[in-house]
Amino acid sequence: MRRSAFITLSLAAAASRFARADGEMDPAMNARSAELRVLLGPGVVGTLRSGFTFNGRPYRGQASQTADGQVINTVALEEYLYSVIPREMTSSWPAAALQAQAVCARTYVLQRSNPLRGYDVVPSELDQVYGGIAAETPAAWAAVDATSGLVLQFSGRFAHVAYSSCCGGHTESSADAWGGVPIPYLSGVVCTTCTDSPYYRWDRELDLSVIADLYAEVLQPVAPLQTLQEGARDASGRARDFLLTGARGVIPVKGPAFRLRVGPRVLPSLLIAKIEGATEAPERVAIEGGGLGHGVGLCQWGARGRALEGAAFSDILHSYFPGTEIEHE
Repeated sequence: MRRSAFITLSLAAAASRFARADGEMDPAMNARSAELRVLLGPGVVGTLRSGFTFNGRPYRGQASQTADGQVINTVALEEYLYSVIPREMTSSWPAAALQAQAVCARTYVLQRSNPLRGYDVVPSELDQVYGGIAAETPAAWAAVDATSGLVLQFSGRFAHVAYSSCCGGHTESSADAWGGVPIPYLSGVVCTTCTDSPYYRWDRELDLSVIADLYAEVLQPVAPLQTLQEGARDASGRARDFLLTGARGVIPVKGPAFRLRVGPRVLPSLLIAKIEGATEAPERVAIEGGGLGHGVGLCQWGARGRALEGAAFSDILHSYFPGTEIEHE
């Protein structure tokens, strides 16, 4: 899941009916009546008695094509969620965790509604992962149905929702992660229940020559690169920036940009405990850290842990989005 998704009602009249003067969609809209358009991309469409196939994979809803041959799947929001939930969270996890994920995923798309686009989402981590009928599971159906129409609201509007795999012990402020105006319910909270994640704590080694190649132009004034250090931390303990130390000075680079450039799986998160020279290889640096993903909002492994302790989905959501309300549309 990531930060940009745009969902619209399929009928322009419905979109205009629910649009507010400030351009956001009104929370009074019925989420269960909404449809969205998923841009599947170029491919071969086949027919089914109910739904269609795209490149041999079955999908709910209808298929249409854009002028340049891109296939768009128009599907009911709740049916879209049947496929999203098991792709974003493991279906064998406790029901309360899956239900919390369903409310998050539903709110995520509705808060970003924009009826002016030609399509609404792509079926990948750029928005939310969506795989059609083949991705659905009974546990996902149950989680979506159990929370049908439920969304997170703040001050009468859809909340800005984010989630990631494992926060490593403390979720991240949206303002620290992405800039912009601080959001009260996304300011970061302590999380004690994500310790079962394989990414709760991790070790990595980075080759300085690879970093030097990635930042060759930036490093020209101080080259050659000699070491990598962590700069300032934010309130959650994540690295705001990294320091590329060369023979003739230091070049600071922003933490999120550095992680994306070296690779988000190479550096699973910015929650860095320590960076030091690798003992066996002077041309490398050893990094100790924790967490996987941006860390903003719901910690999915933390939700699992809270559910195993007996927390209801509503308790899970209120702990990660303090001050929000769960409303039934």
